[in-house]
Amino acid sequence: MAGSSHGHTPAAWTGVIIAFIGFCAAGAFMVMDRPVGFWAGLGVVLLGGVVGAVMRSMGLGQPKSDHPVHATTGDREPARAQG
Repeated sequence: MAGSSHGHTPAAWTGVIIAFIGFCAAGAFMVMDRPVGFWAGLGVVLLGGVVGAVMRSMGLGQPKSDHPVHATTGDREPARAQG
């Protein structure tokens, strides 16, 4: 995935960071036995996904045309033999 720039966009980084903060908060509240805080943390995790999707729709994500899954065989160069 390193060659396709998968996830190297502001939308992806922002969504993942927000979701990670929510995950850490939910875990901490779970250990402290605070159910309301736990559910609030899970809400922040979901918020991270929503923020990432909104940012992608605003043009801050990777365009689908640049993703290798959407490339056809006619668009790619043939593999070269090593050696």
